[in-house]
Amino acid sequence: MTLSYIVSGFAVGLLVGMTGVGGGSLMTPLLTLLFGMPPSVAVGTDLAFASITKSAGTFTHRRCGTVRWDIVRRLCIGALPAAVLATLALRWFGALNQEIGQIIRFSIAGSVMLTVIALLFKGKMIAWINGHPKRQLSGLALVWATIAAGALLGTLVTVSSIGAGAIGATLLVMLYPQLSSAEVAGTDIAYAVPLTAIAAIGHWWLGSINWMLLASLLLGSLPGITLGSWAARSVPEKFLRALLAMTLTGVAAKLIY
Repeated sequence: MTLSYIVSGFAVGLLVGMTGVGGGSLMTPLLTLLFGMPPSVAVGTDLAFASITKSAGTFTHRRCGTVRWDIVRRLCIGALPAAVLATLALRWFGALNQEIGQIIRFSIAGSVMLTVIALLFKGKMIAWINGHPKRQLSGLALVWATIAAGALLGTLVTVSSIGAGAIGATLLVMLYPQLSSAEVAGTDIAYAVPLTAIAAIGHWWLGSINWMLLASLLLGSLPGITLGSWAARSVPEKFLRALLAMTLTGVAAKLIY
């Protein structure tokens, strides 16, 4: 079984490297559907996985100067308290409880579908925002909108481990259309580090992290991400995103039914 986990980590890392989509939308459903992991354990283990992998990405983006730390702070103001409150709610209702596990399963499915929407309609949303500059937020309204977006992401990530990747990047583009692609990626990864770390600590407290599984996934994912990043240069992005969107839609349907 350990070999299967390593291979799965490699496959997810490969897709993440090729598409840039967060591993949570791929890894968590995989652990739940293919390996039969309880939803809470799949979420907790993936959060620990994400906090480690995203730390390395943040270090690289920081050296390149592609992190907007002012936006990171605003997102964290909303996301970190939301993550703590979501963890306390899971503790109160029982994260390992079967009924709560079913709710988490549906939350994963909903987050996967939000990721699909972000994948398919990101370009159209950006075009609409750029075509209506007067509708763009600024000043205090932008600050509060960013904090609210952080709170939404913090809740989604803690409950489902999904949201910090494609959904977070899409919200950043909508709120800050002037950011370069590199700044969106760097900022999205940077705020996700403390968020996934706090959420992972919360799931550790809840007893929903499988450490042997985590080590196996990391062993496979690191070379997978490296190879995927190289392969991304030769594979059309639109094809990859369409394929990923169809796959995730099927995953969401399977999680629900």
